[in-house]
Amino acid sequence: MVYKKITLIGRSDESFDAAVDDAVDRAQNTLDNVHWVEVKEMGVEIASVDGREYQAEVEVAFELEEPTA
Repeated sequence: MVYKKITLIGRSDESFDAAVDDAVDRAQNTLDNVHWVEVKEMGVEIASVDGREYQAEVEVAFELEEPTA
C-alpha cells in the first residue's frame, strides 16, 4: 500500500472543530480511500471578515490505487 498526503485548510465561523470537519468532509467527498487526518495548525482570521473565521490546516492521507497493467 502506498499513501499520499495533501494539505487542506477548513474554515468555519463557529469553531475549530467545525473547521476541521469542513476539511474532512471535503476530503471524503472528493477523494477515494481516505484513511486519516492530522491536524497541523489552527488560526483565526479577523482582519478581512465580519466576526471571526476559524481555520484548521490538516494533512489528509489517502491510499493510492494499485496501477493497472
